[in-house]
Amino acid sequence: MNSPCYTVAMELGVCQLRNFSISFLSSVLGTESSSPIKLDSSSSGASVVAIDNKIEQAMDLVKSHLMYAVREEVEVLKEQIKELIERNSQLEQENNLLKNLASPEQLAQFQAQVQTSSPTSGTQPASLAAPS
Repeated sequence: MNSPCYTVAMELGVCQLRNFSISFLSSVLGTESSSPIKLDSSSSGASVVAIDNKIEQAMDLVKSHLMYAVREEVEVLKEQIKELIERNSQLEQENNLLKNLASPEQLAQFQAQVQTSSPTSGTQPASLAAPS
């Protein structure tokens, strides 16, 4: 049973794992590794079909576990992104408040400190470029 390889990374990985397993099985059974396993009506052919079915079942199990793990990781990352967006918003509000409370002299002094502490950076953030 030949299944096409799909462009989705997970399905591609499963397909490659299946092809590797069949190649490995071919080498164990003593067939040529360049030719796929031939399914015939002999008893050895039936065992190859049974082994291929077991490989397919194992692949499906691996795929379902990987999909579950990926979904779980996506949920964790979504939560982290949400927290980081909230934290960024909070810091932007704090930054705006501090800029509004600072005098022009304090802003100029801060910009001078930023420029001397990071001489390798060619540009400064837009929020520090011009006091409002």
